[in-house]
Amino acid sequence: MLIIRLQRVGRKNDPSFRIILTDSKRAAKTGSVLEILGSYDARKGKPALKNDRVLHWISVGAQTSNTVHNLLVSEKVIEGKKINVLPKKTPPKKEVVEEEKKEEVKAPEEKAEPAEIKEEPVAEPEVVEEKKEEVAVAE
Repeated sequence: MLIIRLQRVGRKNDPSFRIILTDSKRAAKTGSVLEILGSYDARKGKPALKNDRVLHWISVGAQTSNTVHNLLVSEKVIEGKKINVLPKKTPPKKEVVEEEKKEEVKAPEEKAEPAEIKEEPVAEPEVVEEKKEEVAVAE
């Protein structure tokens, strides 16, 4: 499958990219490029594209990477919505576990209704004094 993607060509701390057409199974850095479709200077922000060639390859069946898709949509080469390329945030596991424990503790408290508790007098243990007397008499 063919894919239109970015290939970094800029110096360190100076990002510049080529927009290339390559096989999806090959890395962008290998140099085995079928066609260079344009360039994109990230500092300037304006891509230079060969619009007719991009549309030709898309009509043939080439896919675009998410970032290139967003560039093509912003340049109005193709129509559609932009794709969110940022990863989804997930909360750390500790906070999730603590929140679940709090919910479990709250749930039984909410379900249990306070019932009237009747206090019954507790019988005090009887002290056996008779045995003490018998022991004292025997001595």
